[in-house]
Amino acid sequence: MSDTMTDTITIRRPDDWHVHLRDGDMLRAVAPLTARQFARAIVMPNLGTPITSVAAATDYRRRITAAAGPGFTPLMTCYLTDVADPAEIERGHAEGAWVAAKLYPANATTNSAAGVTDVRHIHAALEVMERIGMVLCVHGEVTDPAVDIFDREAVFIERVLEPLLRDFPALKIVFEHITTADAVEFVAASGTNVAATITPHHLHLNRGDLFAGGLRPHLYCLPVAKREAHRLAVRTAAISGSAKYFLGTDSAPHPRQAKESGCGCAGIFNAPFALESYAAAFDEDGALDRFEAFASLNGPAFYGLPVNSESVTLERRAVTVPAEIDGIVPFHAGETLGWALAD
Repeated sequence: MSDTMTDTITIRRPDDWHVHLRDGDMLRAVAPLTARQFARAIVMPNLGTPITSVAAATDYRRRITAAAGPGFTPLMTCYLTDVADPAEIERGHAEGAWVAAKLYPANATTNSAAGVTDVRHIHAALEVMERIGMVLCVHGEVTDPAVDIFDREAVFIERVLEPLLRDFPALKIVFEHITTADAVEFVAASGTNVAATITPHHLHLNRGDLFAGGLRPHLYCLPVAKREAHRLAVRTAAISGSAKYFLGTDSAPHPRQAKESGCGCAGIFNAPFALESYAAAFDEDGALDRFEAFASLNGPAFYGLPVNSESVTLERRAVTVPAEIDGIVPFHAGETLGWALAD
């Protein structure tokens, strides 16, 4: 909620329902930035060696906890492959090793070469997940080279998601980082078992921003930003108050040299100022009264988890985003945002 002057916003402490924390030195650099803002996070399993086993998930969670410090709970995910083991998935869920599984179409994005080549290969795993109420997180793009990159989300709905829901009508699905009006319409028209995460960058960017004044590699992500009409549709969904949409940053750090290269990596590093970026968008659209639901309430409700007991406060004051943090260029680098997370 906010006061009458909207100079401060105090909300339940949010969670990030989609984040890449990487590993090694990168994990140690970025995990504290996510932990500063969020109590929990759904951690993506697409490391160099994908997280496909209970043992790997348990070990990775220990490394995250050590890097992030106290007060932060990583929620682990299982990386689905064509040979995903339904018994291992069920055991990991029962033991609390992971809360969700991630569907990467093979070669759709960073470290997804081991992903699923055909959803029919994982039907046995999906049957188990539907039965036990385990969430399927989906990177919703086809990888067919004949499909234009700006159409891959819409085509994924038609070719994969709609048939998947017909086969598994009760499966809980999070359509991650949606970028199109097509995705908004699909989620809105589906049952309560289908929800979506929305990133801060897809609230602010359209595809023209990628080429403003030259090629902007630090604004390149997958799924790529779309036309302005799609950005507006996603933004309208985020501020709508619907319980189907919630916060998922998809913060995906890469070193500057990996972004500024002959074949730059996809991913936007928004963790340091994620809440400030979201708040700016909600403020611009006069929707600060709906910010807490999007940031703090809808995600836990969908995952069947309690909301956080503590709170955070954002203040209406200028904060300038640095040009670089630990060798990584953050989202909004060099810009001044109108909201700042209170100390």
